[in-house]
Amino acid sequence: MFAVCAVAIFCLVSVSHSIPLVCEKLVHPLKSLAPHHLEGRWALVAGSLNHAPSMDALRQRDSITMYFSNSSEPSTVSYTQINRFGNHCQHLHYNVSMDRSSLTFDVGNRFDLTGSFLYTSCPDCLVMRWVVKSSRRHSVDLYLLSRRREVESREMEEFRAQLKCYQLPVPVVADPTKELCPEHPQS
Repeated sequence: MFAVCAVAIFCLVSVSHSIPLVCEKLVHPLKSLAPHHLEGRWALVAGSLNHAPSMDALRQRDSITMYFSNSSEPSTVSYTQINRFGNHCQHLHYNVSMDRSSLTFDVGNRFDLTGSFLYTSCPDCLVMRWVVKSSRRHSVDLYLLSRRREVESREMEEFRAQLKCYQLPVPVVADPTKELCPEHPQS
């Protein structure tokens, strides 16, 4: 038996299934991601988390820049996240094991951080899904990254639809006028 959903984006759905058909495409991890596609600078455009204190912390950042670079080992990439708080830049560096489009971050046994890349129709974007587990926190995070500081409205709407599929709150959207930090700390 089938029912028609009230919201046009969520098409025809089987009554026995709770995930709308459009979500199957939007939440499914990519089968693979070419490492050379990852390399370089990415700006956080928007993000959402189901952990309220972490969502508040995300709002405190003026900008977030992420750099990926290949390492000498084919299954490992170097990841640097740079958070800007006013005039202060916080550089966080991690080695990341990569298996097709799945990531495992080496965070020194402080917590478990795994991730995957999800579908996006945006040609110069990444959608990253993180799962964070620790004794104090279990959260699912979704981040929209781009080579640009802003994306087209249809690209943002697609990301918002992904958030709905994961039942995540309205995203924090980065202010594209805020300066990004440099890749390397200033001496």
